[in-house]
Amino acid sequence: MTPRLVACTKCRTPLPLVLYNVHDLRACPSCRAKLQIEVFPAVLRPPGPGSVGEKVVIDGEATCFFHATKRAVVPCDSCGRFLCAVCDVEMNGEHLCSLCIESGKKKGRMQKLENKRTLYDSLALAVAIIPIIIVWPTIVTAPIALYLAIRHWNAPSSVVPRTRWRSVLAIIIALLEIGGWIAVVVAISTAKPHH
Repeated sequence: MTPRLVACTKCRTPLPLVLYNVHDLRACPSCRAKLQIEVFPAVLRPPGPGSVGEKVVIDGEATCFFHATKRAVVPCDSCGRFLCAVCDVEMNGEHLCSLCIESGKKKGRMQKLENKRTLYDSLALAVAIIPIIIVWPTIVTAPIALYLAIRHWNAPSSVVPRTRWRSVLAIIIALLEIGGWIAVVVAISTAKPHH
C-alpha cells in the first residue's frame, strides 16, 4: 500500500516523499513554489507489525492510550502515555502524543511548531496605502513597501492558498509614490525663483 501523496498548494501536483518532514522550505518540482510539508509519521510507514490496524495479540501487552485495541509501539516522551503507530508523532527526535502537541502549542513551548505566519503581501500593501492619507510619510514608507513586497515575494503565504495580487498592488502603489516624490524634487530643483 503506497501512501497518499500531498499536492502542491499552488499547482496541485503530487509531491514526492523526499520533500516530507524535512523541517525547512523546499521547492515544488513543478512550479518551484516554496513549501514545507509535515505529515504524521504513520502515513509514511509501510504496513507491517505494529501498523495501523493491528489488534492486541497477547494478553497483558501494552495498548495505546487512545486506542485500547491497538498495540503500543512507543511511549510519549512528554507525558509517558503509550501510543500506537497512528498516535505516535515524531517531532525533533521526540515521540509525542496529540495532547502534548496541543498543550505545547497553547503554552508556547513548542518552538518548531508553526502556528502563524507573517503575511508580507498584506503588510506591504498596508505600508503602501495607509500613509497616503498624510502624504509626507510616503517618502519613507514607499521604499519600505517596495522592499517588503520584493524581498518576501517567495516567502510562504497563508496556509490557505493566496494569489500575489497584494504584493503586485503594493509594488505598483510604492512605485507611483516614489515617482511622485521624484517629480516633486525635480519640479522644485528646476523651478526658477520669482523676483
